[in-house]
Amino acid sequence: MFKRRLKVLGYVECDKVNANDPQHFRKVVVWLEDQKIRRYDIRDRKELRDLKSENWPNVFSTYCKDVNCPVSGNALSQLEWLLGHAIWLEAENNSEEYSENVKEMKIKMKNEALVPRLISKNPLDNLNFDSNEFKTGTYSVAKLLRVPHHLNHLLSLKACSKLVQKRLNPECLQNPNSKIIRGKPFPVMNIVPGFQLNKPALENAAKILTLLYIQDIRNLQTKINEVIVRVQNITANPKTDTKLGKVGK
Repeated sequence: MFKRRLKVLGYVECDKVNANDPQHFRKVVVWLEDQKIRRYDIRDRKELRDLKSENWPNVFSTYCKDVNCPVSGNALSQLEWLLGHAIWLEAENNSEEYSENVKEMKIKMKNEALVPRLISKNPLDNLNFDSNEFKTGTYSVAKLLRVPHHLNHLLSLKACSKLVQKRLNPECLQNPNSKIIRGKPFPVMNIVPGFQLNKPALENAAKILTLLYIQDIRNLQTKINEVIVRVQNITANPKTDTKLGKVGK
């Protein structure tokens, strides 16, 4: 709390302050008087600024009485009170600024309260997909499914998802032989891409991308055909309602 108050007040070395160190203690008191409290005139602060004086504890005791500090006997408690008093003075001197900030905060809280918050019952919505635990779990599943390791754990997860959908679905588990691809492997590296890159590595990558593109187009065409068949099943078998005197739904 001691360092937090100093940070709020803008004390530069707030993280390095040791209140049990007499020199640190005295520097903080002088800084509070010079920058925030300003109980004395500048010429009357001479004795308070003499940090090495043996009479400094008596000067500090007098200073506490002059600022009407209700705490006595414990120097640390007196310093705590001085910090709180400085914060109060700072807020009073900048009352307009603080009022505007409070007003903006209230408006923001009111607007946030008006926005409906959807509470999801799906536990997956509460997961942190970038946490170390999630990454470790993803790579463990990928290793179990023999999916190649990728630096991006989300891509590994996507590959696992595709494998589960295509090879571990109920239909595939009931009849595994129907889903296992058989036959002679396609000579991927022997196809002609139709262009030359003059670099074997780039040409091989281009061949693979070409085949993947063709596969995507084929899957798209299959889905289009399925939609056409479903639409035809609906339009080719209309229901007749004799009461309406027309054909159709």
